[in-house]
Amino acid sequence: MKEGSIYSACLDGHYVLKFVGDVRLTLCATLDSHIEQALQGNAVGEILVDLTETEAIDSTSLGLIAKLSIKARRSGLPDPAVVSTNSDITHILMSMGFDHIFVLLTELPTSCSDLKQLPMMLESEELMRERIIAAHRVLMELNEVNREAFKDLVLTLEAAR
Repeated sequence: MKEGSIYSACLDGHYVLKFVGDVRLTLCATLDSHIEQALQGNAVGEILVDLTETEAIDSTSLGLIAKLSIKARRSGLPDPAVVSTNSDITHILMSMGFDHIFVLLTELPTSCSDLKQLPMMLESEELMRERIIAAHRVLMELNEVNREAFKDLVLTLEAAR
């Protein structure tokens, strides 16, 4: 499986995040920081999350993607679109309740050659644990199935503080 990476571009108000390979919690600092920066100001008008080259994605990363949608809504932006051509990943998105906070697409409507890979950010184990907890809390707020699925993980991580 290809090591995970994240690419982004913002062109004329169209913000694109592209996830490639095996996207894991090691990228959570990078992703969370980038989301915060991208949504500051008025440069973003529409958001597309491209999962067409994602081989696998963990729940922490999914929680941060869900956070992106929730923050976009709070900023008055339209629901972001997520495109997934992998039926396994699409199934995970549906089971997590992403269809309630995203427009789910099964093919990429456009391509963007101006994407730039986000640089990897390293952080302490403590900060990573806090990001993992926060990402899973976002998922838990989406539906009862997620709440049940992740409550023990969150309790365990909180106890390790």
